[in-house]
Amino acid sequence: MSIARAELSVLPHAVFLHRISEPEGSKRRESRLGQGAFLALRLIDLLEPARDPVPPDAFEYQWAATDRFCRDLRGIATEGGHLHGLVASTAAAYRQSDIRLLTPGLFAYAHFLEDALHLEEALDALDTLRRVAGARASGADAVALSLRAGRVNRKLNRFDEADAAYAEAGRAAASSGDGHSELISRIGRAECVRGRGNLPLAEKTLYPILADARAAGDREAESFAEHVLGVLLHHMGQSAEGIPHVWRAFELYDEETWRLRALGDVGLMLLTLGDAVAAERALAEVVRRSGTNDITANALIELMHCASFRRDRVGFKRCRSRCERVKADMPPNILADYHLKVGIGEARFGWFKRAAPAMSRALQVAEGAGLHALVFRIERITAGLDECEAASSSMCDAQAELVVENEALREVSASLAQLVAQLV
Repeated sequence: MSIARAELSVLPHAVFLHRISEPEGSKRRESRLGQGAFLALRLIDLLEPARDPVPPDAFEYQWAATDRFCRDLRGIATEGGHLHGLVASTAAAYRQSDIRLLTPGLFAYAHFLEDALHLEEALDALDTLRRVAGARASGADAVALSLRAGRVNRKLNRFDEADAAYAEAGRAAASSGDGHSELISRIGRAECVRGRGNLPLAEKTLYPILADARAAGDREAESFAEHVLGVLLHHMGQSAEGIPHVWRAFELYDEETWRLRALGDVGLMLLTLGDAVAAERALAEVVRRSGTNDITANALIELMHCASFRRDRVGFKRCRSRCERVKADMPPNILADYHLKVGIGEARFGWFKRAAPAMSRALQVAEGAGLHALVFRIERITAGLDECEAASSSMCDAQAELVVENEALREVSASLAQLVAQLV
């Protein structure tokens, strides 16, 4: 059934029904999962404290219908298992009058959606948990909810909303003596400053946070601070100084997903310095081992960039084709970066007439998402296209493409080679 987007906008949880209304939503599996998510979250809405109590027979009737639909989804996708579990935990929470029985499952589903780059849907799930749990959530759950909402909003480039959520988490963490979450909140707010384009202020903010994390012996907060600082230095044109920080984060992380994120960033930064061999080594390992969409998408984009750097047309087209298959799920920051690097690659191969539309599309996406630093970079590179064409040059990226070496970088490169050798 075709449902117009305008009609969907007035429905609660309408974002899940977009899988039906959009062309790609016509695929039967995605359509059914979208409907299942909509039904499961509408069932959860019955537990909202602000609404009138639902009679037991009415709840049981809606639960039975939703359970019947979602039970059939378990075998078609991981998401189906999440949805059926949510339906079961909602029934348990209602029957036992204990909202805590629902919280873990809804958190897990929001996390799944975030990893799958269904960010609007992840935010809807988190908003549902906030409305339903309300003051009934434990202090730790309330802090975790605000931190997660901050992160998803930041990934959507909604920096005002993200900063507000991080600030709320920080206040709650400070009042409960949760030093770890307070540090994570401060790191998140620094990321919002970076996202708005004020890189010097973000750098000034991060060094004290890193020092506080080290002093507290908080390994996880220290790894996040190192990672964010290293990426920030990269965006400030100081990749040689940033790489050791990101590599240190890679060494500190316990969770494999974050280790892969750091490894991917090391690869990106090594390419910036012109070390394509080491960069491809890191990025290929990320693609080989990654299971989350955003990490894989970023690594594929950078592998495409590596191929154009080496003037490998076949490799460039292969990686671009793989990126196209996941483009629809890319958030604005990754999508803009993809179009930018398509444009850079095409210009490197002398295809300037193709490069200009790609750059234009990158600029459109970046401006629409308020990515000010990326907008400036795209404009700077685009301005050099005419000069590149006139000079018959395929090097259009304004960044230096010469290998820069120092002792710290040599140590990282050697460690990376050793790591990949051990994993082969």
